[in-house]
This record gives sequence, structure tokens and C-alpha cells, in this order.
Amino acid sequence: MAHTALGGVIGVLWLVLPGATADQEGYEAPVSAVGSAPAVSASATAVSDAPAVADAREKTSAGDLVLPLVVAGVAVAVAGYSYARRRRRSGTPTIPSALPPVARPTTPELDRQARKSLVAADDCVRTSREELGFVEGLFGSEAVAPFTEAVRCAEAELSAAFQLRQAYDDSPTDASRAGLDQIVARCVDAGRRLDAEAAGFDQLRALEQDMSGALRHAEVRFRELTGRTSAAEATLADLGERYAPSASLLVSGQVEQAKDRLVFATTGLNRARQSADLADPDRAVLQLRAAEGAIAQAEVFVDGVDRLASALAAAAQAVPEALDEAEAAVVEARERLAEGTAEGVPVGELEGHVSRARATLAAVREEAAAGPYDPLEALHRIAVVSAPLGTVPGAVRLVARRATEAADGFVGTHRGAVGAEARTRLAEARRLLDQDPAEGDAFARQARELAERDVRAHGNPYGGRPEHTNGVAGAVLGGILLGDLPDAEAEALTGGAPGSFGGPATRARRGLAP
Repeated sequence: MAHTALGGVIGVLWLVLPGATADQEGYEAPVSAVGSAPAVSASATAVSDAPAVADAREKTSAGDLVLPLVVAGVAVAVAGYSYARRRRRSGTPTIPSALPPVARPTTPELDRQARKSLVAADDCVRTSREELGFVEGLFGSEAVAPFTEAVRCAEAELSAAFQLRQAYDDSPTDASRAGLDQIVARCVDAGRRLDAEAAGFDQLRALEQDMSGALRHAEVRFRELTGRTSAAEATLADLGERYAPSASLLVSGQVEQAKDRLVFATTGLNRARQSADLADPDRAVLQLRAAEGAIAQAEVFVDGVDRLASALAAAAQAVPEALDEAEAAVVEARERLAEGTAEGVPVGELEGHVSRARATLAAVREEAAAGPYDPLEALHRIAVVSAPLGTVPGAVRLVARRATEAADGFVGTHRGAVGAEARTRLAEARRLLDQDPAEGDAFARQARELAERDVRAHGNPYGGRPEHTNGVAGAVLGGILLGDLPDAEAEALTGGAPGSFGGPATRARRGLAP
């Protein structure tokens, strides 16, 4: 409407302007009293030219009307267009000129994402390492060199991510959000490194074309492990006679768990061979991979018993020397107290350390002399009371290594339930194993406790039921089969997807990697 009003004003001005101009042109100057003759002559000329002037005025007036009408028409058109456009806008949702900013996740959300990423990446590395062991045994180390390197690179990225996680757990502030972002990025890089080699790994195995060699190799390892399981059972009984019950407590159930994994492996190997005979290679491959995962975990259980036996024997030999080192440190501390040179430690505090150390060392000597005892636990106690006195026996590295191996085995064989916190402490124990064995031992023990807590919280609602005596529950708990138990069992019975070499994008593949 404003455009229309403006056009009307312009038109009126154009209509009025010609009239005003014409009045000025028709105005005659007054006749002078002097020299009337020229005036008469001019008057006569004007009279004689009147018709021509009138015609010219009529033409000028007609021409002057055209432009105002054109302007008024344009104004009306513009006003109509503007009005129609406003009507369309009022009926159509307005499209924003820019997309709204994407909300960043909150710190708790990012924390949960980091935890999930660590668990997923750790599972991928562990599963890839297990399957790689079978392939290396079949084709040799040179053939699997690229895949071994991929696992090492993924392990390095994951180790850095765990170190960042430990730093965040030590000081979880908002300023550490960047650290959480880096954890996720490191885990993504680790997974991508494994995903990139999945296709080449499948091509090397070529299980869909011929899996006879892989089946024979898995069956050989299965038979060897079956014999070792029986031997581990005898070893465990011997440990119970030679040492205190606490010495073998952590591996007391590992022989039974090894047998459970072997039951699942038996089923998988038999079905894999049957599927291969029935020309169903896809299902045979999945069943073989599941059986290989069970064999690898059964081997971890059996190795745990054998390693414990070796560690206990070594610890029993190391205890006397460790006692001598610790007692020498006690004597030196007492001399400092007598001289009044506590070297920056409050006298009362140092006296407390000396008192506790003397009592502990005396108790260890008494236990060692009395009969069966736990030499690994004795070394741990010696290290705990020696550290405040400024010395740590060299044998504590043996204790830390054993604790770390035990925690790693437990996490690996129960990874379907173990969370990020236990895995982070385990990674820190590995990192400190050579730098600070005493601290590494503490982290390893904490990792084991946290992992056991996670497993207890997870539970096994399917345990004890006859339909679940084929080892499927253990395979799910061990992360051999992916997903919840009902789905995983159905997959196992129908040829579903176990975990395999690769990152998050490929580890659950059913066929050849893309």
C-alpha cells in the first residue's frame, strides 16, 4: 500500500507540473507606453501564431500524461507483488539462514563415551590378538607381519588412551574435557588401524575357499590343551599341599573354567566340520572362529595355573634375601633415629615405620619357618613395609609381574562384563611394571578387585540351567560371542558372528571384510 500511495503522489505531481508550466508560458509582458508600434506588431504576430501554439500545447499535455500513468502502473504492480509475497511468507514456515549449532555433549556424557570407547577398543585388540595367534601358527610370522604390526599400533594408541584415562581419573575436572576427547580419538584410531587390515586378513585366511587346514590346526591345539588341562588340575592340587591355601586362591576355579571353554570349543569344531561337509562355508567359518576364541581363553586359564606354580617357586627362593634386605633397612633407620637424622621425615613417623616393619618381618620369618605359607604374599608384605624406609627388594618385581599377569588373564577371559575402570588400572600396572614395581603391583591388585566386582555385578542368570551347559554362557562372559546371552546362544546354534580380527567396524562381520 505504501508503494501505491507513493505512485499516486508521483502521478499527481506529473499532472500538475505541466499546467503550471503552461501558465508561465502564456503570461504576456505588459506593453510599454513608449514605442507602441513594435508592441502592436508583436501582438499581431502572436495572434497569427495562436492556432499553432495551441496545437503544440495540446500535444505537450498529451505527452506529459503518459509518464505519470506509467509510473503509477509500475507502483501498483510493485505494491501488488509485495503484498502477494508477504501473504506467501505468512503461510510458509520461515527457513533459517543457518543451521542451529550442534550442542556439545556434557562432561558426564563425554565421560561415558570415553569409557565405552576404551572397552570396545580393548576388546578389539584382545580378539584380534587371539585370532592372529592361530593364523601365525598356520602360516608363520612373516606372512602375518602386516597384521602383527597393525595390532602393535592399535595397542600403542590404546595404551596412550588408557594413560589419559588414568590422568583424568586422578583429577576429573571440567578442564580435562580435552583429555576425554583425546581418549575417544585414540580409541577411534586404534579401531581404524585394525579395520584397515581386516580385508587382507580374510584374504590370507581364505576360510571360505578352504578351511581344512585351519580346522586341523585348531583341533591339534584343542587336543594339546585338553592334555594340559588335566595336568593343570594335578598342578593345582600339588600347590594346595605345598603352600598355604591363599597361594592358589586366585586360580582355584580356572581349571573348571578352562573345561567350560573346551566344551564350547568341542561343539564349535564339530559343527564347523559338519557345515563344511554340507558345503555351508559361511556358517563353518563363524563356528570355527567361535571355537578358536574358546581355545585361546582355555589356554589363558591353563597358563595361569602353570605361571602361578613357577612364580611361587621363585618367590619361595627370594623370600630369605628380601627379608635380609628389609631388615638391613630397619637397622639403618634405627641408627638415623639414634643420631637424630631422620632426613626430612618426622621422627614419630619414622619410628612408626620401623615398628611396623620389625613386626611384619618377624611374622614373615616365623611363617616361613613354620610350614606351608604364601611366598608371593610374603614378598608383597615385605615390599609394603620396606618402601617407607627407602628400599624395595628386587624380588618385588616378581610379585608385580605375577599380579599383572593374573589381572590381565582375568580381564581377558571375562571381558564381556569388565568395565573401563579395571582395564585402566591394569594398563597403568603394565606401564609401571619396570619403572616402579611396587606401585605397579598396587595397580594390578586394584585392577583385579575392580574386575571381579564388575563380574559379580554382571552375574550369570543362566548358570545352572541344563540348556546352558554347552559353554555358551562362558563364551558370552568371555566376549567370544557378541551381544546378550539369548541372542548369542541363538547365533551360536545357527552359525552367528563371534568376534574376529578387526576394529569396531569389522570385528562382528559374518563374511569377508568389505
